Amino acid sequence: MMGWGNMMGGYGLGYYGNYGSGNYWWMGLIGMALQFVFWIAIIAIVWGLIKRFGFNGSGGHANSDKALVILSERFARGEIDSEEYTRRKESLLH
Repeated sequence: MMGWGNMMGGYGLGYYGNYGSGNYWWMGLIGMALQFVFWIAIIAIVWGLIKRFGFNGSGGHANSDKALVILSERFARGEIDSEEYTRRKESLLH
């Protein structure tokens, strides 16, 4: 009695050493390449969203914070008076 080998429909190792009777190892490479491309695309999309919306840990107010520092320095040096300082500070915060 022979068992369930390749003679009876190919349940075990095939002719080329893989399951089934064909040599389709290249399909695994294509699948891996597609997964790699998929994850690279996901990473690129996330990176683009971060760059576009500027998530920099300060809630997206990095430019206005820098402007407030410059404004405070100008006020401290006496280049602008308190009325102009207050007006410009309010406009930067809104």
